[in-house]
Formats: sequence, structure tokens, C-alpha cells
Amino acid sequence: MRTTIDLDESILARLREDSHREGISFRAMLHRVILRGLDAPVRAEEMQYAAPSFAMGKVREGINLVKALQLAGELEDEERLRTLERGR
Repeated sequence: MRTTIDLDESILARLREDSHREGISFRAMLHRVILRGLDAPVRAEEMQYAAPSFAMGKVREGINLVKALQLAGELEDEERLRTLERGR
């Protein structure tokens, strides 16, 4: 199959040099390099992602965390009221 790809000049030069040195066609070298990359095992540390966590304090008495969006809205409203009262 024929396709067009854009290669960085340094990659292209290295592929050409390696294919010339090994006495194989550019196409054969490109196939070899692509297959080597596809066959390479993926290391576990490359696949893991760790999101940072932060302590956010204790939950207020009587707060139902099932309705977290409602809680967030109420807390935001309370903060806006405090801000407005301070500005007076």
C-alpha cells in the first residue's frame, strides 16, 4: 500500500544512512524500524498514570455528598454573599 508521511529531516537522514550501511532499500529499512517499534513491549511504568490527591478536610455535619454539585453551588453562593458583604 502506498501512503505519504512527513518525516523530520534528521530521521530521514538516519534512515537513509542506516539503509545504505546495511545494503538494503530505504523501504525495507523503514519497514524494519516500524515493526521493531510495534513489536517492542510497552513498559509498565509508561502505562501507569498517577493523579495527585489532596486532603480536603472533613465533611460538614448534615452534608450529603451524593449531591456534590448542589453542595458546590451552595458553597459558591455562600462565598459570593460573604464577598458582597465585605464590599459594603
